[in-house]
Amino acid sequence: MAEAPVIETTHLRKAYDGVEALRGLTFAVPAGSICGFLGRNGAGKTTTIKVLLGMARRTGGTARVFGLAADDPHDSVRIRQRTGFVSEDKDLYDVMTVEQIIRFTAGFYPRWRKDLASQYLRTFELPAERHVRELSRGMRTRLALLLAFSRGAELLVLDEPTSGLDPAATEEVLQAVVSHVATEGVTVFLSSHHLPDIDQVADHIVIIDRGRAVVTGGLEDLRDAYRRIQLVFDAEAPQPTLRAPGIVATERRGRVLTVLCRSGLEQVLAELRALDAASVEVMPVTLKEIFLESVNGEN
Repeated sequence: MAEAPVIETTHLRKAYDGVEALRGLTFAVPAGSICGFLGRNGAGKTTTIKVLLGMARRTGGTARVFGLAADDPHDSVRIRQRTGFVSEDKDLYDVMTVEQIIRFTAGFYPRWRKDLASQYLRTFELPAERHVRELSRGMRTRLALLLAFSRGAELLVLDEPTSGLDPAATEEVLQAVVSHVATEGVTVFLSSHHLPDIDQVADHIVIIDRGRAVVTGGLEDLRDAYRRIQLVFDAEAPQPTLRAPGIVATERRGRVLTVLCRSGLEQVLAELRALDAASVEVMPVTLKEIFLESVNGEN
């Protein structure tokens, strides 16, 4: 029997003053996965996180974390007790020292892992005696991760954790996340618009656009499913009406016709070969291409 998803939304809707931020969002995050949550600015990523963590109330549909209703007051507290959250702003108490904020945070979590706090204090080379306001952006990010990692959380929700970091600091953060998942077996919900980060660490993908999920699934499965087919003709490329299922997009430029498909490759190829192109080439597709085609299409 398959393990229940850690996060699951069904036809989730959220409106602000009559404007819908989420318009029937449906997706699931498998237990133990690193799920990349992708979308353009304004797609609904932050609103989704707020609903999941009880910071905003849904307008319709359902949102469940650990099988608990995200908008139930009692369940919402239980969800947050089992979740570590790192916001994009890395909200921390600037007047405290690193050591003080660690001790302060530990008092709220009965499952606090003192061993992990000590480990990450050394690994991240954080100065225990320095005030938070004196820390660089990279150090603030590492401190926020330490506080999230050490609370004994089963789920980590990370909202743009590498925003504003240089390449070296970004690599350090990503490797810390992967290492923590490997050793502690947690689930990670990683919201980002930085595709290389997601491509490097995620094994599951949710792409949303205009408040709806447009692509969901295992990253390797998506890479296996998508293919770009390029046809080169001796003269101007035709404008065919293609009927094979699984075609996501077509593009015609001069002598070249390019077709992106997600499934039914053999059926698509059979229809395309009938066009009598001079050459037909099938190519793999990157996460960036999947993302751009998904969010640039009509919804």
